[in-house]
Amino acid sequence: MLSYRYKPGPPLDRFVEVIWVMQAPAAPHSKERLLPDGSVELVFDLGSSGRFPIFTNDNLTRSELFRDSVVCGPHSQPFGIDTSTGTNVAGVHFKPGGAYPFLKLPFGELHNQHVGLDTFWGHATATRVREQLLEAPTPRAKAQILERQFLVIATGQPERHPAVALALNRFHATPEAQKVSAVTDEIGISKRHFIDIFRNEVGLTPKLFCRVRRFQQALRQITSGARIDWPNVALESGYFDQAHFIHDFRAFSNINPSAYLSDYQGHVNHVPVNHVAPNR
Repeated sequence: MLSYRYKPGPPLDRFVEVIWVMQAPAAPHSKERLLPDGSVELVFDLGSSGRFPIFTNDNLTRSELFRDSVVCGPHSQPFGIDTSTGTNVAGVHFKPGGAYPFLKLPFGELHNQHVGLDTFWGHATATRVREQLLEAPTPRAKAQILERQFLVIATGQPERHPAVALALNRFHATPEAQKVSAVTDEIGISKRHFIDIFRNEVGLTPKLFCRVRRFQQALRQITSGARIDWPNVALESGYFDQAHFIHDFRAFSNINPSAYLSDYQGHVNHVPVNHVAPNR
């Protein structure tokens, strides 16, 4: 298995979390459940077929088939990927709100959606970049191709709306304690206008984004290796009580916390599909 991660420099580092390359043989499990974190992912399939399915319904049985490259919009529900054959992919993991300056679409339209990259860049550009990735001799060379492509797009210094930048800083620090009114009072715009701007750039409403970040906070506690005290996990993640924690956990993962823990294999947001969605 090969897993390579590349951190781009300025100005991309303000928008891109990591550029990555992965090659892996077929996994023992046929599917993996990907959990939402409020960000956007761009993925190039570099396998011989250049085609990959994404499973999207509650029990991860209905698939959409994409060719060559796909943009995974900001999610508040899980989706699945096929791991029954070998994996050869490269991609860009954006920071929340980081994809907007480069893809220029109101990201509220991509909430829980997957869209081919050619929708944004056109078929010729998306195909050219994939062909360059296929020809690149090393993982680092592949990552640098993606870095150069985004630097070309970034000409003119990409920027976030200041209200979104302020809100993301606040929400990342303490997602359990933030209120929209605190941000709007500080930036001096109406609540409704702020929610529209935030949803356009990030893809989720501020309230939903904070719920996803609380969920991610809980995942980090569960997988930290420390002894798990479920009521304490709920409290430290900002939930009112354990019932609210379990409700949100199921809403964002389609499984309960104990099932997640039994399936966990070292990657917080990628878990084998060994449990189906519970009845709701």
